[in-house]
Amino acid sequence: MRQLPPLSAVRVFEAAARHENFTSAANELGMTQAAVSYQIKLLEERLGVPLFRREKKRVVLTDAGRRAIPQVTRAFDALDAAFAGIRAEDEALLTISTSNTFANTWLAWRLGGFQMAHPDMAVRLLTSDALVDFAADETDVAIRAGRGGWEGLHEEKLLPIDFTPMCNPDFLAKHGGRIEACDLLRLPLISPHDPWWPYWLREAGVEVPDSLPRPGVRLDSQAHEGHAAMAGQGVAMLTPFFWRHDLAEGRLVRLFDQVSTRGYAYWLVFPEHRRSVPKIKRFREWLIRELANANPPTTVVARI
Repeated sequence: MRQLPPLSAVRVFEAAARHENFTSAANELGMTQAAVSYQIKLLEERLGVPLFRREKKRVVLTDAGRRAIPQVTRAFDALDAAFAGIRAEDEALLTISTSNTFANTWLAWRLGGFQMAHPDMAVRLLTSDALVDFAADETDVAIRAGRGGWEGLHEEKLLPIDFTPMCNPDFLAKHGGRIEACDLLRLPLISPHDPWWPYWLREAGVEVPDSLPRPGVRLDSQAHEGHAAMAGQGVAMLTPFFWRHDLAEGRLVRLFDQVSTRGYAYWLVFPEHRRSVPKIKRFREWLIRELANANPPTTVVARI
């Protein structure tokens, strides 16, 4: 027979340890701060050891608490995974989080195909450049930009993030039909504050002065930058994969053969313990297949 402490108290302990704050744990669990303190006290009395040390505006795990919390977290993860596989309401909605760029330039154009292939499932797409907190947010999977290495998450590399300057054909014609790399120092750049600019320019052999004046519109995502370039507002540093159809159809032109990268990529991520959840498996398989079939049309570098 298992000698388990009250599971309600263990649940409170897990939340309080994750937040290191009784008030935050109370908000998550829909309890009062006093009720959280009571449950923790009950658990500590049952175990005969303190689990938290109270400091000014927070609580800190004791050695005993630190030893217990990894196994407690894994136990709750296992419970979550066990019930997620049989909850009809969980299977009825897939929530995806991704960046504005990935959503607007690629995923949103294709996600309807996944939903039509699974008409019994609703799909919700959340766009944000902030990292989703799987423990606190109701998100099933995320597509993140970065270098990987997120603790506790299963991650699969989807595609590398590379970049090269692009503009629209009229902008190119207005500047003589040919732009050299050194010309970019004096032309209007879209998001000139972006660190990709000096990185690409230096790889192209251009000396970039630290005090270079940087006129140009500042935007918050590559999705907006690409559309600003198509509108003729300047030269944007863009990832060819996302803009291949605009390149093929003449709304954008690549100015150079050179493509640079800073080692970033897009990754599919989700909690390790949820990798067997059916809806996540279906979305993963669909996403990998769609990316594999997304062979970009041939894009011609502008030459006059």
